[in-house]
Amino acid sequence: MAERVLIAMSGGVDSGVAALLLSRRGYACAGAMLKLYGGETAEGGCCSASDAEDARAVAARLGMDFYVFDETRRFARDVMDVFVAEYRAGRTPNPCIDCNRCLKFGALLDRALALGYDRIATGHYARVAREGGRYHLLRGRDRRKDQSYVLYQLTQEQLSRLLLPVGEYEKAEVRELAAEAGLLNARKPDSQDICFVPDGDYARFLREYGGVELRAGDFVDRSGRVLGRHRGLAAYTTGQRKGLGVSAAGRLYVLSKDAASNTVLLGGDGELYAPSLLASRVNWIEPEPAGALRVSAKTRYSQSEAAATATPLPDGMLRVDFDEPQRAITAGQAVVLYDGERVVGGGTIERALTE
Repeated sequence: MAERVLIAMSGGVDSGVAALLLSRRGYACAGAMLKLYGGETAEGGCCSASDAEDARAVAARLGMDFYVFDETRRFARDVMDVFVAEYRAGRTPNPCIDCNRCLKFGALLDRALALGYDRIATGHYARVAREGGRYHLLRGRDRRKDQSYVLYQLTQEQLSRLLLPVGEYEKAEVRELAAEAGLLNARKPDSQDICFVPDGDYARFLREYGGVELRAGDFVDRSGRVLGRHRGLAAYTTGQRKGLGVSAAGRLYVLSKDAASNTVLLGGDGELYAPSLLASRVNWIEPEPAGALRVSAKTRYSQSEAAATATPLPDGMLRVDFDEPQRAITAGQAVVLYDGERVVGGGTIERALTE
């Protein structure tokens, strides 16, 4: 019997082509959309009202069953509530990573196994390989679209059940495959926004959903000198220059935020660079090293990797020392480690280290 695969379909071209490719390869496929957010979402962002219609239409064209699973409560608990808590703590979270871990590769796999499916699949630009009895997460062939960064928290069990068919293709090839197959979303733009903050107004979301009121405080420099007043920690992120409203002889940037004192530290561009970082919530896809390991690492999705040494610490934390200082290392973001094409692992940045 053909293996049964439940494919996460967002309504976008990538997941649609994932379904197309797996159907052509002889898998018994069905599509599924996770209903994650009950509020209003903007068209062009993920989870908009038209996305489910597009996904259902693609599934119908491919002769597949299609499910919609209501995961709004789990999404609120594991993603939105975490987002609020992180901002309360003065950090800048990446909710898409939490969504992948808890929903797209957590809840979806649970649903699939309960319904008797053997595997799940998504339209992410990454690859899975098995070698030596272990599963490895690899970069996507299209390095410009590679999404392995947001998948670093996958477990061996999840990887063993996961198919990522579009990871072998360039984006242009994916769109061409969709057009040739007559999929209606062949030219649909990629989603860009966080689904529960479609207008990008984080402060409003934090206030209306999380009850977080922006509390004004001081902009300070490293000597503690007050440079001006800020609107509230949630309005700023590390590396930000615009919208500070502070007059100075040179350009000032947000260096860090301190929730305990409700202050925002400002400084020059050169002060944004740090040689090292400390990370928590570490996940190892490759075996955890016994000591220091040479890797390439990046601290933002759109950033290029940099040569570094990663050292697991006795308390489960991770220290990463870069060969060259890195700009705007941000608490709450992820640091992801690579060994060539393979994702070694990663963690959530706690803070930059200056020594």
